[in-house]
Amino acid sequence: VHVVESGGGSVQAGGSLRLSCAASGSIYSINVMAWFRQAPGKEREAVSYHSTSDEAIYYAESVKGRFTISRDNAKNTAYLQMNNLKPEDTAVYYCAAAFSTGNNWRYSSRYDYWGQGTQVTVSS
Repeated sequence: VHVVESGGGSVQAGGSLRLSCAASGSIYSINVMAWFRQAPGKEREAVSYHSTSDEAIYYAESVKGRFTISRDNAKNTAYLQMNNLKPEDTAVYYCAAAFSTGNNWRYSSRYDYWGQGTQVTVSS
């Protein structure tokens, strides 16, 4: 399975960006797609999660109400719509995929496939 992110960039605080994550290869093994981010000097943190099997969606508290995850199964693509961006959202954003993460969607070790990351920079 190959996972590729796109859509990063630089915006001012209050702006919006939409990230895309396209999966290819043995996609039948993919049920879960999620977004993580890693800021300089910080650990990678889970941002949002989507499971196709039960339509479960989760968000980190820091992005609730501002970010929206969605999936287009026909295109094998996940999206992260990010609104009202803040400087603290600045990070490299990674897409991750797996068949299942159990009850531990926040743990990066639960995911089998990762994209290369896309930079999001929010200026004040």
